[in-house]
Amino acid sequence: MTTDIDIAARLRQIRTARGLSQRALARRVGVPNSTISLIESGRSNPTIGALKRILDGIPVGLAEFFAFEPEAPKRYFFAAHELREIGKGRISYRQIGESGTARALQMLAEVYQPGADTGKVPLSHQGEEVGLVLSGRLEVTVDGQRKHLGPGDAYAFESHLPHRFRNPGSEPCHVVSACTPPTF
Repeated sequence: MTTDIDIAARLRQIRTARGLSQRALARRVGVPNSTISLIESGRSNPTIGALKRILDGIPVGLAEFFAFEPEAPKRYFFAAHELREIGKGRISYRQIGESGTARALQMLAEVYQPGADTGKVPLSHQGEEVGLVLSGRLEVTVDGQRKHLGPGDAYAFESHLPHRFRNPGSEPCHVVSACTPPTF
C-alpha cells in the first residue's frame, strides 16, 4: 500500500515535471490551491476519486501515477552505518555518499586486513586516484615503483598506470581515498 508521503512526492514530482504550478493544476481541476498544497505536503490524503480528478488535470492515469518512482531527496550527510559496502573478502571499500551515474567523484573508506592484497595482476583504468593512510601500513605499487606508507602518508597518481595495494603489516590499515571518475 502506498503511504501519504509517496502520494505527496509522486504528485509533486509529476506536476513539476509537466511544468505546472500548484495554482495552475488547481485551476485545471476546479479545486482550491490549498487542496493541492495539503496533498503535496502530506497533510491530506485524497480519496482515489479526488486523486484521479487531480491527475486528469495533469494529465496522467492512476496506473502511471502509482508506477512512477519519485527521485529520492538529495542527501548531504551519512552516518557511518549508512556507508554502502562495495568490497569483499579481506578488503573493505565503503562508499562515501550515494552512488549514481551522475557522480564525477568517488570517495571510499577502505580497510585492508593484514596481508590483504588487490592481486598480483596490477589494476589499470582511466582517471586519477588519491588516498591518505589513517592507520596501519599500506604498500602501494605504481608503474613499478613501490612505497610503504604509514599514518599521514598519501598517494596520488593517474589510474591508467599499473597499480596495486597490499597491507604488509600485522594490523588493519585504514585509508580514505578518492578517484575520478568512479570505478566501482
